[in-house]
Amino acid sequence: MPEITTMFWDIGGVILTNGWDRVSRREAANVFHLDWEDFQDRHDLSFPALDAGHITLNEYLDRTLFYRTRSFTREEFVAHIFAQSREFPESRAVLDEVTRSKKYFIASLNNEPLEINQYRIKAFDLRRNFQVFFSSCYVRARKPDEAIFRIALQVVQRPPEQCIFVDDRVLNLEVPRRLGVNVIHYQDAVQLRSELRKHHVEV
Repeated sequence: MPEITTMFWDIGGVILTNGWDRVSRREAANVFHLDWEDFQDRHDLSFPALDAGHITLNEYLDRTLFYRTRSFTREEFVAHIFAQSREFPESRAVLDEVTRSKKYFIASLNNEPLEINQYRIKAFDLRRNFQVFFSSCYVRARKPDEAIFRIALQVVQRPPEQCIFVDDRVLNLEVPRRLGVNVIHYQDAVQLRSELRKHHVEV
């Protein structure tokens, strides 16, 4: 088994809750009394561009909500979005152990809009773990598309067999596996630790 030198981690669903998923949007629709079908339709049309950094969060909100007068402010809604983020302490502890070993190049590889990504990096001190962020909003490519994985491999200049990618969605693991990257389908912290040890990662 090749020695692991590099690790790519998803953030939402592994280290933190998802930044702006369907559950969060449904909660927002209830809190702000939105027409769910209209909001969801507008979200589906606008979110890929937001996720890939092609539009700003303000532009997304213009398209999905503030195309008409609302009883709440833009600032109130953005604060609600940010407030949905929570840390998963058990999996973060595993990541912290890997980081403290100082044996691996550790990067995030995640789909996330710019403003949400930057908020979460700061709020949860993600810089303590990740040396670089291959976020969709920065590289203009999204999982599960091959481009984001190729960009990450080209930048770090490590052979794929020396890399591990951790993600909670099976679909996102298919392309990196085909490229020769070792993959771990995250389910919980205990399983994650066990899978990492199978690859002789120190945790």
